[in-house]
Amino acid sequence: MTFRYLPMTEEDRREMLSELGIESVEELFSDIPESVRFKDRLRVSEPLAEPSLVRHMGRLAGKNASFDRYTSFLGAGAYEHHIPSVVNHVISRSEFYTAYTPYQPEVSQGELQAIFEFQTMICELTGMDVANSSMYDGPTALSEAAGVAAAVSKRKKILVSRAVHPEARAILATQARGLGLGVVEIPCSAGVTDPEELASAADEGTAAVIVQSPNFFGNLEDLSRIEPIAHRHKGLLVVSSHPIALGLIKPPGEYGADIVVGDAQPMGIPVQFGGPHCGFFAVTRKLMRKVPGRIVGQTVDEDGVRGFVLTLQAREQHIRREKATSNICSNQALNALGAAVYMTALGKEGLQEVSRLNLNKAHYAQKRLTQIPGVEPVFEQPFFNEFAVKLSRPASEINKKLLREGMIGGYDLGRDYPELEGSMLLAVTEMRTKEEIEELARVLEGVL
Repeated sequence: MTFRYLPMTEEDRREMLSELGIESVEELFSDIPESVRFKDRLRVSEPLAEPSLVRHMGRLAGKNASFDRYTSFLGAGAYEHHIPSVVNHVISRSEFYTAYTPYQPEVSQGELQAIFEFQTMICELTGMDVANSSMYDGPTALSEAAGVAAAVSKRKKILVSRAVHPEARAILATQARGLGLGVVEIPCSAGVTDPEELASAADEGTAAVIVQSPNFFGNLEDLSRIEPIAHRHKGLLVVSSHPIALGLIKPPGEYGADIVVGDAQPMGIPVQFGGPHCGFFAVTRKLMRKVPGRIVGQTVDEDGVRGFVLTLQAREQHIRREKATSNICSNQALNALGAAVYMTALGKEGLQEVSRLNLNKAHYAQKRLTQIPGVEPVFEQPFFNEFAVKLSRPASEINKKLLREGMIGGYDLGRDYPELEGSMLLAVTEMRTKEEIEELARVLEGVL
């Protein structure tokens, strides 16, 4: 055996070749024309001994600006929140860490119950009737919601607010092409969805209106004004929401939302340099048979003992894919468990307190920073834990200076919104202290 991580012996190799009736591995590729084969040597480094490789990878990892060494004011969809130690303790247990698909309920009761608890808490948080076992992340959950709306309404037009996360809109556009849907972006006015533009675009061909609240700029949308526009022509209202914000604000379900999606990353899941995360997907009762992915249901066995099973699963979700509402059949069970443990550990009052800390600290930071000459608020809207500021110098230049001072700055809004060139989106979670906010102000004063 040449490599201990690749346990194929020479005898294994010979048996495989003999079974295939060939003399060498090269013969496996004989159908590939010589003209398209790569003949040169791959430009990769020479192999390293394991101790050298570990040191090399450690040095590469050390170049990352991690939260261990930097104070972060960057949000824009992925946030640094406190993760209680019990979260990692539970999800590191082997019975959860190695679990994947609980197709056999008789041997998967623990995993099934964990998913059921996640679903239940997501329903309570969003004000909806049914939630699935999770999705890959928030943006893919949003694009799946558009697919569900089109399948239910038999319509092809999707209206999405330009205040929805740019990456989520990009994923929606990609999936819409495959589904034959038309996506119309609704402009913003003063940092929120323009209701007049939305009303003008909505018609009998509209399958769904998609908004985000708090939106990408951190501002709260007026869902009470958007809901009647979405339902006027019997389209669906899809709301993407921040789960921590739902600890304080009225849930989308109480505004009449048909589908509520979002990313559970703020609840016990590390940023992890962008993933993996965990999307949630909740609907009204009338849509529960159209939900993509898996749903765990509670039942009793023949002896009356409580048990859990996968339920409301259309077989075409797995086999007859051309007839499926969605081809996403998997989930983020481990991260969903982490979110469930987080919500359980905090409880209702704890989540409200975390939400309140986010709100108060973000508003303190905005008030403090906008006292600095050269820093102005971009919007005058109610916001949660993110806000945009207009800077007198380029955001990219300021972020480089902040990085040298040990801080990760905000998101450069000019990257996605040319009209907001020179503006920065800052996130302030419960992790940020008053001293850290004052240090950010000090550096900005020095730069500007």
